[in-house]
Amino acid sequence: MDITIHTACLPHDDPDAALAFYRDALGFEVRSDVGQGKSRRITVGPAGQPGPSILLTPPASGPGITEDERRTVTEMMAKGTYGWILLATRDLDALFEKVQAGDAEVVQEPTEQPFGVRDCAFRDPAGNLVRIQEIR
Repeated sequence: MDITIHTACLPHDDPDAALAFYRDALGFEVRSDVGQGKSRRITVGPAGQPGPSILLTPPASGPGITEDERRTVTEMMAKGTYGWILLATRDLDALFEKVQAGDAEVVQEPTEQPFGVRDCAFRDPAGNLVRIQEIR
């Protein structure tokens, strides 16, 4: 069986702020941007890597979501406990400086972890945790 990771989904509550973070600060390319207002669904991914993508989508927008569930998701996003993703780069320090210069919320500066990786962490504009590991 041949399976690949195609798309991971993260919620956004401000599509323009999400674009500024993922496109401008992280350097991802925009693969699609559909919809209007806060209902936009934006697909981004690393330039030169057409396979993996991140779909930035309005929170709890699927059919069958109750108002209570939508409220819970919104509250979790505000606390930064709803969505997260793990990225990787060969030059963690340079990427950290670039993202930090874009006024992203720094959760953790580059740190050598006791479990054998060096990483850093940010929150995107919707509160999602974005951890970035250094490839060695």
